[in-house]
Amino acid sequence: MILITGANGHIGRRLIDALGSGSVRALVRSPNAAESLSDKDADVRIVDYLDADAVTRAAEGCSHVVHLVGIIRESASTTFVTAHETTTRVLTGAAAAAGVRRIVYLSILGAEETSANACLASKARAERLLADGEVASLVLRVPMVLGEGDHASRALFHRARRRLDVQFRAGSYEQPIYAGDVVDALMRSVASHDGYPAAVTLDLAGPESLTRAALTRRAARVMGVRGPWTVSLPVSVGMMAATLLERFSDNPPLTRAMLGVLDHDDRIDPAAALTALSLSLTPLDQALHRCLVEYPPV
Repeated sequence: MILITGANGHIGRRLIDALGSGSVRALVRSPNAAESLSDKDADVRIVDYLDADAVTRAAEGCSHVVHLVGIIRESASTTFVTAHETTTRVLTGAAAAAGVRRIVYLSILGAEETSANACLASKARAERLLADGEVASLVLRVPMVLGEGDHASRALFHRARRRLDVQFRAGSYEQPIYAGDVVDALMRSVASHDGYPAAVTLDLAGPESLTRAALTRRAARVMGVRGPWTVSLPVSVGMMAATLLERFSDNPPLTRAMLGVLDHDDRIDPAAALTALSLSLTPLDQALHRCLVEYPPV
């Protein structure tokens, strides 16, 4: 039995399907989230991730946990510390009490405790909690994930169809990975790894790193459209706009931390992770075709 936290997200839903009937206990925080999983063959439970007793009961009988809870934008009700660190601290204790063998955590490329970005630093502190915990852990750090019908694919689809595309630092590097490859990596991560150290961190990304402007042009080419003329604005302009939004809105659509995560340059060699997981990657054009042409976002 595999326990999945944050199971109602895009990756969680795909992972439930991949793991198959009778093997998933899916944790969500609200009745609406539970209802969104009504079409899935899983033991769905509504749990407060900060309730140690409830999380421990949910983890009982599970061999592995896939921890998908995370945010890139704080709100009036949820902070990075709560979403990343507090939930992870509760989960590590619950997993140890329930006899879980391994926790697999989906993190973000660029997560460093010394990062000036609040989100990336918080993610890294959550990783540290796992490394210091009693239960073996495997952290997968990934960049932008592209999946059929998800937010990232929808945004890229609309950018590629514009005549004029205004972006903050269009020369920043993206290394998008197909959602199916992330799910495959998570599946392999919950398999037996008896020879692994107690705490493993793997940086995983797609097969190509290219600028945000080049990715938009590549998407347009795959879609068979002309593609936009890209205007690149300094990130400082976005930071000023985000500062104003944070000051005057309880739930701003853009924050400085969010912009910093999106602006992070993703240029890594994923070979070590691919070898460790015996994983192969979906070529970028194939991933774009699946997400933008075969299943175009609505």
